[in-house]
Formats: sequence, structure tokens, C-alpha cells
Amino acid sequence: MKKDILISVYNMEIGGIERSLINMLESFDYQKYNVDLLIFHHVGEFMSLIPKSVNILPQVERYSGFRKPVKQCLKEKQYSLAFIRVVSKYIAKLKSKSRNMEEGAGYIQMQLTQKYSSFLVPMLDKEYDVAISYAWPHDIIANKVKAKKKVAWIHTDYSKLEIDNELDLIVWKQFDDIAAVSDACRDAFLSTYPALMEKVVVVENITSPNFIKKMAEEEVPLNQVRSNTFNLVSVGRLSYVKGFDLAIEALKLLHDKGLTNIKWYIIGYGGYEKEMKDLITKHDLKDSFILLGKKTNPYPYIKKCDLYVQPSRYEGKAVTVSEAKILGKPILITKYPTASSQIENGVEGLICDLSIPGLAKGIEEFYRNQEMKNILVKNISNKDYSNSYELDKLYKIIS
Repeated sequence: MKKDILISVYNMEIGGIERSLINMLESFDYQKYNVDLLIFHHVGEFMSLIPKSVNILPQVERYSGFRKPVKQCLKEKQYSLAFIRVVSKYIAKLKSKSRNMEEGAGYIQMQLTQKYSSFLVPMLDKEYDVAISYAWPHDIIANKVKAKKKVAWIHTDYSKLEIDNELDLIVWKQFDDIAAVSDACRDAFLSTYPALMEKVVVVENITSPNFIKKMAEEEVPLNQVRSNTFNLVSVGRLSYVKGFDLAIEALKLLHDKGLTNIKWYIIGYGGYEKEMKDLITKHDLKDSFILLGKKTNPYPYIKKCDLYVQPSRYEGKAVTVSEAKILGKPILITKYPTASSQIENGVEGLICDLSIPGLAKGIEEFYRNQEMKNILVKNISNKDYSNSYELDKLYKIIS
């Protein structure tokens, strides 16, 4: 008899978590499991990529407002939610200020909004064998879903995340199992929440090589990726965390050294776009540091690049780094705390110093040393990056 599984995510906008979810759903065993997908807000380019075997639950309006602007909540007559959003923002500012958190206000606001909003939203009628909360915060699955077993996912480095840990711990305790996407993610999480050690298991992001390679066959317009230059590609949300300001400064250093035929393409969107554009203009890099915006399918761009770069300040486990390996590309990543769990340094790519000079030096090494680049590509090409066996760990949890 098939087991009933529920998986929740806020929306299907373009992002690493959503991309990893699509890959997991592509590999799921639908002969053994009925999978319902609870998407709080039915928006995002990845909606069309959800496999047909997945049952997408109808949108519940009161679930959809957690990240909507307050003005939009008022326009939609979600007055209680708008009030909660305003109060949560005020409390979050006070908490982050008292704790000297530079980036924490936004995260704490998300925590508080979900906590208080969960009192307003309805319980789901159906009872599940297993309910999986795939994206933080996890209050809705914790409080509004009936399930014999509940699982929550860790996608980020908790040693770097500025949140209200006491509030977070209350929610984590309501889950039977917690899945971390890497050993480094697990260790960082447990350094913050050591009491949860017995609940944490590592389940790496599922990769689907056939799906990724098929998507990579799409043609990229020639005016976007040029063949007579050394092309770098990075994929990620435009945010401080992703280190794209460091990337711009590193490219400026390289151009100052005369390496003006290096072009850097960024696929992504986010709130840091204006700061990036100002920095690009300041350094006169409009023709060399190119923001391509949202792309449902980044794989053709990765396939065409000479080097995939992840310049992040911190990561859980960047999905696109694994996908770049599948597409046989050499990789440069910064030495963020979980970097060693992403690539084997000197075998699949290089880990450079997390700094502007470090990035510039790493890129230049790839630019000048074709022999090293060829060796790395050969090493990557000889490896099998299919890891659907990781799903066996999840099946063991939900059995």
C-alpha cells in the first residue's frame, strides 16, 4: 500500500532550494509513494518543472501571505496578517539591534511572521504518513499538518545564520527527523543545537544528471555568451551572502592587470541588484560583468562557460556547484566554511581565499593554466555524479 507524503515549500521562484526540490521530485519513486506538494504561494518559473506524478495541492490564500509586501496583504484584505507583518518587523529590528546582528532583522521577521501567522491559518484536513518541510521556517508543518512523522530540511550553514535560535529550537523540537544537505551543514547546525544530535541525518541534494544534461541542450543566444572571451558564470540570488560584490571587485583587479577579455555572467535576481549595478558602473564594467537576470534554465550558460565560480561568503551546499560538475565544468569556489564538502580541492576544482585578491588569483590561475584546467575537467568527466541513492536515506526515514 502506498504511503502518503506531503512536501511543503513557500513558492517555486528560481532558487537553489527550489532547484534541489525539482531534482528530488524527478527521482522520487511514485510506485511506492503518493506525493502531495503544498506550495504556499503558487508563483515562480519552476512551477512548470514539477513532475506530473506530483499532486499539487490548491493554493490556500491565508498560507500565501508570509512574504508578500504589507501593502499587498492590505489590498487582499488580509488585515490580520498585515498587522502581524508590521509587528514582526518592529520586534525583529529591536532583537537584531540588541544582539548586534547586521543581517538578522529580515530572518527574525520571517520567524516571527510564521510563528504568529500559523495561529491564523487552517489545519490541513488530510493526515499524512510523513510531512516534509523542505524550506525554513518550518512552523506550518510543525503546527498545521497532521502526520505520523515530520521531517525538516537544513539547506544552510547555521553557524552564519543570524536568527533567534531560542525561537527556532522550539520549532525544531517538533520534528522527528532533520535532514541536512551535507556533513558540514549538519556539524554547523549541531554546534548551534547540540541537543538535537539524535534527530539529524545527512541527505545530500539529489542530482538528476539526465534532466540537467537535457536542459543544457537549449541554445543560448550568441550575443549573451561570446566565444572569443574567457567566460565565467555564477548562479545565485543577488544578495550580500553570495559575494557578488567581491566578484565585481575581483574582475576590476583582473582588468587592471590587462586581462580585459574576461567576462563574468551572473544568473539570478534579488534585492542586492542596485548595489551591484552601482559598483559595476563605478568600475566601468558594464560590458564585462553582465547581469542576465532570472533564468528558469541556467544550464546552457553553465555548459558554455570556461569556468563556473561560486564567490559566496557562506553556503549550505550550493546546488549549482554540483550541477556544474555534472556538465563537466571546472569550478572555483571561495573558502566559505562548508567549501570542502562541495568540491575536492585540486581534483574537481579549486578553493580560493574568501577575498577579492583570492578570487582574482584563482580566476587568473584558470585563465593562464590550460593544462591544469584540462586535468580538472578530465577528473570531473571520469566521475559519476548521479546520487539518487541519497533518496534511500529519505526512504529509510519515511519507512
